[in-house]
Amino acid sequence: MKRIMPFTLMFTVLLQFSSPVFAQEQNPRLITVTGSAEVMVVPNEVILTLGVENRNKELGAAKMENDKRVQKVINVAQKHHIDQKYIKTDYINIEPQYDYMEENRKIFTGYLVNNTIVLTIIDTAIFEDVLADVLEAGANSIHGVQFRTSALRTHQDEARILAVKAAKEKAAALAKELGQSVGKPYAVVEHSTGNTPWIANNIAQGTTLEGGMGGNVLVKHDDHTASNTTLALGQIKVSARITVSFELE
Repeated sequence: MKRIMPFTLMFTVLLQFSSPVFAQEQNPRLITVTGSAEVMVVPNEVILTLGVENRNKELGAAKMENDKRVQKVINVAQKHHIDQKYIKTDYINIEPQYDYMEENRKIFTGYLVNNTIVLTIIDTAIFEDVLADVLEAGANSIHGVQFRTSALRTHQDEARILAVKAAKEKAAALAKELGQSVGKPYAVVEHSTGNTPWIANNIAQGTTLEGGMGGNVLVKHDDHTASNTTLALGQIKVSARITVSFELE
């Protein structure tokens, strides 16, 4: 026992002296900042979502008429050299329609057939011609017009680099005011961002259209009418947001 006690005492003393150093390594002094960046991009693709809707008292007739109009819309898309893989029937609905009368009575008025077609137009120059032609062919509603970029990944990478740079510059400025300097990065977190597509202002979701002859589309939405004869692509926003923890020196 007399030989073991000095060794035990020495080990305890060493452990006590080394504990602060160990704790310091486990809990480094950090400065944590968030950097954000936005890259503005001219869109080069259009996602056009169309509705083809009709009613008839006979189910077979209603479905046949809808099929004809859908096929005409598809033919128009193909005429404009839109590849088959960019033409998609996204939704179809068939339901009976009733007029509700007094005393809880209802009268059958026919069947509603609704078909949704999604076109991906990879050449924005033909968008207006395609829109006018599909309306004339039988599409009678537009559920959405979304402009986007095919190089989204490239622009996201660019935005991330700019966001990291912004975080580093912010950390350096804050550390300087504290009489410190920024060391190596300790942790990096990327936050999800909703990259904003360009949505056509006067062709909004659920809009019903009238006309469509000669490239002049009259749009009725929220009780006001507008004429859409030109297309200004503008820009879409690609964003990044990065949080970085740096060691302080």
